[in-house]
Amino acid sequence: MNTSSEKRLNKYISDSGFCSRREADKLIEQQRVQINGQIPLLGTKVQPGDKVFVNGKRINAIAENNSDRVYIAYNKPIGITCTTERDVYGNIIDAIGHKARIFPIGRLDKPSEGLIFLTSDGDIVNKILRAENVHDKEYLVTVDKPLSERFVERMERGVPILDTITEPCCVKVQSRFVFTIVLTQGLNRQIRRMCEYLGYEVMQLKRTRIMKVTLDNLKSGQWRNLTGKEMAEINSAVSSSSKTAVNTTQPKSARNATSAQTRPRGLNKQNNPRAPKKIFVNKNSKIADDENLSTKRVLKLNRK
Repeated sequence: MNTSSEKRLNKYISDSGFCSRREADKLIEQQRVQINGQIPLLGTKVQPGDKVFVNGKRINAIAENNSDRVYIAYNKPIGITCTTERDVYGNIIDAIGHKARIFPIGRLDKPSEGLIFLTSDGDIVNKILRAENVHDKEYLVTVDKPLSERFVERMERGVPILDTITEPCCVKVQSRFVFTIVLTQGLNRQIRRMCEYLGYEVMQLKRTRIMKVTLDNLKSGQWRNLTGKEMAEINSAVSSSSKTAVNTTQPKSARNATSAQTRPRGLNKQNNPRAPKKIFVNKNSKIADDENLSTKRVLKLNRK
C-alpha cells in the first residue's frame, strides 16, 4: 500500500477548507463524518479514492499546487461575530460574503473591531494558533478613565487572569485615555480582563496589526487578499510550528523564576527605542491603589 499519499482525516477535512483540524476532530467525534459510507474513528487515514462526507456533503481533496486556497485580511466591524455558524445573526461569513468556504484564524470579540485573517487553509490556522508560536498582535485601546503610571507598569509586567499571569507585553500611551498594547498571547477577552483587574473598563478596542500585516487603508467592513509578500512572511514566521500542540503553561513558581529572563528588551524603559515620548505627571492627582493604598499618578502628555 502506498502510504505517501495517505492523509489523516482531520487534516484532509481542514485542507479542503471546510473547517480547522480541531473542529474536524469534533465532527469526527460527533459521528458527523463518513468515509465510503462508514463512520471512522479519530486518527483514521484517508486513502486515494476514498469518498469523505461531512453532514452528508462530499468533501473534496485540496489541489496539489494549493492554487485553490484563500487568504484574506478583514477589518471586522463592531457587532460582527467570529463564527462560521450561519444561523448566528451577524456572523463573519455572511458579513464577508466570500464565494469560497473560509473560516477565521482566531477571533475578535463581538464588541471589538479591527484586523482578522480568514482562510480556506486549515493547516495554516493550526500553525498560527499554536501556543508555542510568538506572533505580535497590536491593539488600540480606549478606557474609561485617565491612564496612570501604575496601570502601564502592571499591564506590561503581567496581570493575573484566568488562573494564570499574562506574559510581559509592550504598552505605549497615546493620550490621556488611549494606549496601544502588543500581545503575543490570545487568552479569552484578555485585554478587557486585564484592564478590569486594574479597575479600568475598555470602551473601544481595535486590532491594528497581526505580525507585519496592518489595516492600512482597509475601511471597516472591507476585506482584501493577502499579498504574496505578506504570505511569504507569514509562512516564514510559522515554518517552525510543530504539528502537535504542546502545553506551554508553566507552574506559577516557574513563571516567577523566569519572568525576569523572559521579559522582552522593548520593556526596558532605559533602552527601549520604541518607547513613547516623555510624559509629564500630574502629582496633585491621587487615586487609591488597590494593593498598598499608595498614590498613583495620572499621566498627561507633553503637548507641543
